[in-house]
Amino acid sequence: MGKTLFDKIWDAHTVTDITGGPTQLYIDRHYCHEVTSPQAFDGLRGRGLKVRRPDRTFSTPDHNIPTLNQDRPIADPVSARQVDTLLKNAREFGITLFPLGDEHNGIIHVMGPENGLTLPGSTIVCGDSHTSTHGAFGAVAFGIGTSEVEMVLATQCILQPRPKTMRITVDGRLGSGVTSKDMALYIIAQLGTGGATGYFVEYAGDAVRALSMEQRMTLC
Repeated sequence: MGKTLFDKIWDAHTVTDITGGPTQLYIDRHYCHEVTSPQAFDGLRGRGLKVRRPDRTFSTPDHNIPTLNQDRPIADPVSARQVDTLLKNAREFGITLFPLGDEHNGIIHVMGPENGLTLPGSTIVCGDSHTSTHGAFGAVAFGIGTSEVEMVLATQCILQPRPKTMRITVDGRLGSGVTSKDMALYIIAQLGTGGATGYFVEYAGDAVRALSMEQRMTLC
């Protein structure tokens, strides 16, 4: 049986396979926002380390910024502090930041594709559970914890057990008014909320191929 797209990307980014343990995987794109990165940068600072590949780390505040009146100071003091901390960390460690008010600022998982940073065949991580949406672009993308954010900042690699793979085929044509969100909910209803735990899912079939990129992001 031939390799899946996941297998090809994973194997191309494998630095070391640890016998009986995880894979040391090279990361092409690392996205950071203001919520899960402060402790990671503090960890680097405490160990006297720099960001290994600042050219491959991109940050933007998106969780604690207001939807309206973005030209005004952030009213909530905790949110304002987190956004300001991201700005300071980006400057200190030399990583790219798209701050509030910048034309490239936005939801971190939309900012990547919009700015041409999310590319097919790449590995992508972010300290956020929605990172899998980048898989719609033919990338291996997954969310990580704060300690792993620090690991990627320091080494541009992550230790990750190789997951199993699952193919989901959706044939035919979607009916009028049926969206990719409905497709995702139906799949969850069939598998259960934990049915794909430990797997990387690859979608196939006529119905999937007919989806727009925005719809594929919803499905992922």
